[in-house]
Amino acid sequence: MKKISILWLLINIFTVSLSAQTVEQQARRLYANKEYEQAAPGFKKLLKSQPNSGNYNFWYGVCCFEMKQYPEAIKHLKIAVKRRVPSGQLYLAQAYNNNYQYEEAIQCYEEYIEALKKRKRSVEKAEQLLEKSKTDLRRLKGVEKVCVIDSFVVDKANFLKSYKLSEESGKLYAHNDFFKTEGEEVGTVYKTEIGNKIYYTETDEKGILNIFSKNRLSEEWSSGSSLPGSINAAGNTNYPFVLSDGITIYYACDSDESMGGYDIFVTRYNTNTNTYLMPQNVGMPFNSPYNDYMYAIDEYNNLGWFASDRYQPEGKVCIYVFIPNSSKQTYNYESMPTEQIISLAKLNSIKDSQRDSIEVNQAIERLETAIEYQPKESEVVDFSFVIDDQRTYHQLSDFKTEEAKKLFVTYQRMKRDFDEQQRKLKNQRKVYASSSDAKKKKLSPAILDTEKRANQMAIELYEQIKKVRKVEIK
Repeated sequence: MKKISILWLLINIFTVSLSAQTVEQQARRLYANKEYEQAAPGFKKLLKSQPNSGNYNFWYGVCCFEMKQYPEAIKHLKIAVKRRVPSGQLYLAQAYNNNYQYEEAIQCYEEYIEALKKRKRSVEKAEQLLEKSKTDLRRLKGVEKVCVIDSFVVDKANFLKSYKLSEESGKLYAHNDFFKTEGEEVGTVYKTEIGNKIYYTETDEKGILNIFSKNRLSEEWSSGSSLPGSINAAGNTNYPFVLSDGITIYYACDSDESMGGYDIFVTRYNTNTNTYLMPQNVGMPFNSPYNDYMYAIDEYNNLGWFASDRYQPEGKVCIYVFIPNSSKQTYNYESMPTEQIISLAKLNSIKDSQRDSIEVNQAIERLETAIEYQPKESEVVDFSFVIDDQRTYHQLSDFKTEEAKKLFVTYQRMKRDFDEQQRKLKNQRKVYASSSDAKKKKLSPAILDTEKRANQMAIELYEQIKKVRKVEIK
C-alpha cells in the first residue's frame, strides 16, 4: 500500500513538472514573438511556484514593461537584477524612467554602464538612455503650473470631434475627411480661421509622417510645401495647430527628444530669416512616456486642449482641457515632496492642478458654452460691416483682398475683447454700487483701471476699422 502511495506521489510530481514545462515553453514562445500580453499570464503562473526565480521575474517584468505597467515591472525586475539576470538592469532603468523615478533610473544606468565597461561591451545605447533620463529629470524639475478643468476618454478613431474650438481658432480635420480620400492615412489637417491656409500631414514613401502647408489661391489650393527639416527630419511629425498670430505652430513628434512615443513641440516662424526657430519640447505635464498630441489653443474662449493615451486601453484616448498660461510658471521642485510633483506631472488628479475656484468655474462655463455652440449655416448673415456708402459686408467671403480680410478678423477679435472689458466694467460698477464705503475705496482703483483700458480699446477699435476700410477700398 505504501509503495502505491509513493508511486502516485511520483506521478503527481512528474505531471506538475510536465505541466510547468509546457506553460514555460508556451510563455517563452510568445515572449520570443513579442506577444507580451499573451505571455504574461504564463510567467505569472510560474512565479507562484517559484517567486524568487531570476528568469521568471525577468520575463514577467519585461512583459509588464512592454504593457506599460511600470510599477509592477519594477517590482519583478529588481528581483531579476538581484539574481544577476543579463539585461535585467537595463530594463529596470527604463522602467524607473517611465515611472518618473529618474534619480533611480540614472543610478541604475550608471551601474549598468560600469558593468558593460568591465566586460568591454559597447555602452553607446546605455549612455544615450542615461542622458535621456537626465533630460527627463530636468523636465520634472520644471513641471508647468497648468490648471486642467476637465478630462474625458473617447475613441481614438474620431477623437477630433471632441475638440470644441471656436470658429476664430480655425478648424481641425482628419486627413481623409478633409481631402475626401480613403485608406489608413492617420494625418490631421488644421485650417486657419479665415480659410486661406492649411497645415496637414501626409505619409512619405518611407512610411514617415511629415507636415506640409498649402495656400488658398482663388478657388484652388496651391501645391504642398514641406515644413523645414528642423521640424520634419526629427521623426514622425503630425497633429499641427497654428495660433492666430500665424507664426506659432504646435505639433507632435516621436523624435529622440520625446519622453516616449509622441511628444508635443512648439516652434515659431522667424519672418526675418524665413525659417522656423529650433522646436522646443513643451514639457510636463503635457508630455509623458506615452503618446501626447494634438495640442490646440482656443484664444477666443481661453481654453487649451490636448490628447494623451496615458493609462488608456487600446483604441482609447483621454482629452484634457486646460486654461492656457500667458507665460510659463513652474512648481518649486525643491520645496515639494517628490511624490507630489510626480503626481502633478502625471496628471493623476486634475483636481490637484486647480488652485483658483473662481477661475475654474469661469473656464467650465466657457467650456460648456463651447460644447453647446452650434456653428452657423453658411447662408446666415455673420456680421454687418460698412465699407463705404455703397457696400456693407456680411461674410468674410465678401472681402476682395486677403489683407483686408485679415485686418477684419483682427478687428473681430479686438471687438470681442472690448465687449468682454465692457462686461467686466459693468459688473465692477454693479458690485461698487452695493458696497460699503470702505469696500468702495478698495474697488475704485480697479474700476478706474478698467475704464482706462476700455477707453484705450475703443480708440484702437476705431483705428482698426479705418485700416480695414482703407485697404479694402484701395
